[in-house]
Amino acid sequence: MPECTWPGTNELMQDYHDNEWGKSSKGDDRYLFEMLSLEGAQAGLSWITILKKREAYKEAFHDFDIAACAALTDEDFERILTNYEIVRNKLKIKSVRTNAQALQRIQEEFGSFSDFLWSYVDHTPIVHTPKGNADVLTENELSKKLSKDLKKRGFTFVGPVIIYTYMQAVGMIDDHLVGCPAKTTE
Repeated sequence: MPECTWPGTNELMQDYHDNEWGKSSKGDDRYLFEMLSLEGAQAGLSWITILKKREAYKEAFHDFDIAACAALTDEDFERILTNYEIVRNKLKIKSVRTNAQALQRIQEEFGSFSDFLWSYVDHTPIVHTPKGNADVLTENELSKKLSKDLKKRGFTFVGPVIIYTYMQAVGMIDDHLVGCPAKTTE
């Protein structure tokens, strides 16, 4: 059977593809926040770079506990910049606090971040049927719309390309190649 080729032969990438990428994340605000933070950190870099640093991110950002990240201080950022093996981009690091605070406002308004996000796809994954990598989009009208809404609500590092890959990662969009064993069957 054909499989998605982007994981290549790297075991970490293969494990991520097989067990996490594209799996439904409904109801899990902490995981949704983690993935949003990691996708933002990945901007301009390869995903394998972020996967290799994922445990350091979890340690630096309290396992992506939303309340703890929303309360991070400037002193915390300085410590994180010097003590953790993460991408040391100050804007990306500070976006974790900014986005946690924006996420909390969404939770207050919508009950959960999950409900807010999944409403964009009527709470059902959008399943595409790409036959090859050339058929997989990098952004679409939905990612542009969600990106614009998130920016309006105070989020950073949420451009339409980042949001498209985010929606793939958290299962809102299934872009596994046709025939890939991980393809959604819903």
